[in-house]
Amino acid sequence: MYNYETRNMRNICLISHGGAGKTSLCEALLYKAGAIDRLGKVLDGNTTSDYDPEEVRRKISINTSVAPLEWKDVKINIIDTPGYFDFVGEMIEGVRVSGGAVIVVSGKSGVSAGTEKAWKLAKEKDIPVIFFVNKLDDPKADFQRTVSQLDFTFGKSVAPLIFPIKDGDKFTGFVDVVKMQAKMFADDGKIEYKEIPSEYMDVANEQRAMLMEAVAEVNEELMEKYFAGEEFTDEEISYAIKFGLKYGTISPVISGSVYKGIGIELLLDSIVKYLPAPDEVFLHRAELKLSQTPIEIVCDRNNPLIVRVFKTVVDPYFGKMSYFKVMAGTIKADSTVYNADKEKTEKIGKLYVVRGKKLIEVPELYAGDIGAVTKLSVTETCDCLCTEKEPVIMPKFKFPKPVLKMAIVPKAKGDDEKISNGLKKLMEEDPTFNVYRNHETHQTIIEGMGEQHLSVVMSKLQSKFSVSADLIEAKVPYREAIKKKVKTEGKHKKQSGGHGQYGHVWIEFEPGEEDGLIFEEKIFGGSVPKNFFPAVEKGLKESIEHGVLAGYPMTSLKATLVDGSYHAVDSSELAFKTAASLAYKAAMEQANPVLLEPIGALSVLARNDYTGDIVGDINKRRGRILGMNPMDDNMTEVVAEVPMSEMARYAIDLTAITNGRGEFTFDFVRYEEAPPHIKDKVVAESKAE
Repeated sequence: MYNYETRNMRNICLISHGGAGKTSLCEALLYKAGAIDRLGKVLDGNTTSDYDPEEVRRKISINTSVAPLEWKDVKINIIDTPGYFDFVGEMIEGVRVSGGAVIVVSGKSGVSAGTEKAWKLAKEKDIPVIFFVNKLDDPKADFQRTVSQLDFTFGKSVAPLIFPIKDGDKFTGFVDVVKMQAKMFADDGKIEYKEIPSEYMDVANEQRAMLMEAVAEVNEELMEKYFAGEEFTDEEISYAIKFGLKYGTISPVISGSVYKGIGIELLLDSIVKYLPAPDEVFLHRAELKLSQTPIEIVCDRNNPLIVRVFKTVVDPYFGKMSYFKVMAGTIKADSTVYNADKEKTEKIGKLYVVRGKKLIEVPELYAGDIGAVTKLSVTETCDCLCTEKEPVIMPKFKFPKPVLKMAIVPKAKGDDEKISNGLKKLMEEDPTFNVYRNHETHQTIIEGMGEQHLSVVMSKLQSKFSVSADLIEAKVPYREAIKKKVKTEGKHKKQSGGHGQYGHVWIEFEPGEEDGLIFEEKIFGGSVPKNFFPAVEKGLKESIEHGVLAGYPMTSLKATLVDGSYHAVDSSELAFKTAASLAYKAAMEQANPVLLEPIGALSVLARNDYTGDIVGDINKRRGRILGMNPMDDNMTEVVAEVPMSEMARYAIDLTAITNGRGEFTFDFVRYEEAPPHIKDKVVAESKAE
């Protein structure tokens, strides 16, 4: 299994909308190739690639998993990725180490939001795409409708290779558009080659015309032959499909049924015949770290070692497992490598080829192959392992920013540290998951790509680290400010035997032009000695942490010490610090305090037909539309400013509005005075706590 030359490898990711049958396709490919002896089912929780307890329980893919097989003397590393966009980080990891993608489309539901996102992701990474239209055994499936949707959505590159023949609801065979012949299923399971039934000739000619048009787009020679009305040879068609796949001008469509095992063999043949080996894909860019010289990595097992870690799994008992792709060279068990990103050496112990949860130990892996290693000490996802003599770094994967935030609260007292440690481990696994402590609201905040993403995080926290917690809405970090200039006195005088305490100040408070506190002094005649100025400022800085309206930090405040008095014996830094605090409290009650709410810049990208609903929803959130920018592919960017308090569930709501086809970014811009009804609500909630 392990010792394959680079030219005889294929790294193929399966991507799709959730529920299209991607994991079942992975299982069917493994079974057809003889890599497994039993066909697992998602509903039974026994598939090769969905082995995580959360995947088994939820009946969906959550993690990217690797499952190699052998077909016609070629090793194919199947990379099964999640279909739900909440787990887009896993999808990106799988796509980035693939040389081709199979986008699975349900022949029943057709092109969906997940299909479009899968296509976009593949095209961003410049990897070729084969479409596999699944579930054609279903009575409600419609291949022609699905192909029309693919053609409309993704353009003329869509080129069917086969389409189904049905007798009522029964899948009886398919038409080979390349050879223009029918392949019928005999009772003994074998395929019989026949002429295309007359009732399917119109469809066959239409599908072949689509394929020939895509073939003609490959180069001028084929284009001239096409316009001359000449037929392409089988060799020319095969060449055009392989060439067109690599350069994005052809995306073949294969029809089938995973449940019936139809189309699986043709898909395996197409992967081997048409999709590129690791040394045929576009060269990856990197940089020689010592000289900062840009290079292109040549995927050859005789070159210096370059390994890219693309996925990390943390287990509290087994330890850390790092999944990697050998970009160049040969990695060997029981060797030492150099982490160029961390500038530290790592010890490689045992090397593994991974099939789902099964680890197959191997002595070495050649350039282009995918494997795993355990217990690396400093290595993280995206790091490069190489030789210390020739350290190489590669551009990091670009992951989307989290879009949903919640506060996490332990169910049991004293579990804060266990939760913190568990969340840190989960962050190592998932680049789209983030944790931080908001010291203003005194909440621990977790951020992810959606409700389901955070739900899985909470389940993993329980199953992996034996600690339970609840999620609540994250508090909004409001601020308070004043609108009126006032001058107030603060006097702290205390006598209780021996030395007393005496501090006395007059301070002018007014709105400031900068965030936080601006402190100045205009003392004449030494009414307050200079050595007490820092104590006054410190007292004010501590005081502004709590506003008088709802206890939120005071900002944009200018305080000028203008007068006061002192006692030669009883005055101290503590006394003047206390006096400043008293002056602050007196001033805030007189200075017309207001509540400030955070405002963020919102950018929403969606199809044109959703723009009206998006704008209407933003208006309901007290947002201000700043512009609508037409984009490519019938997309529009809506730009607005929206109060942060209105954005808590926006990730969930936008998904509902756009049927999963919208995406957004939201970044803090500034603070603005909150309207009276918001102020009253926040103040009331503060008093109730």
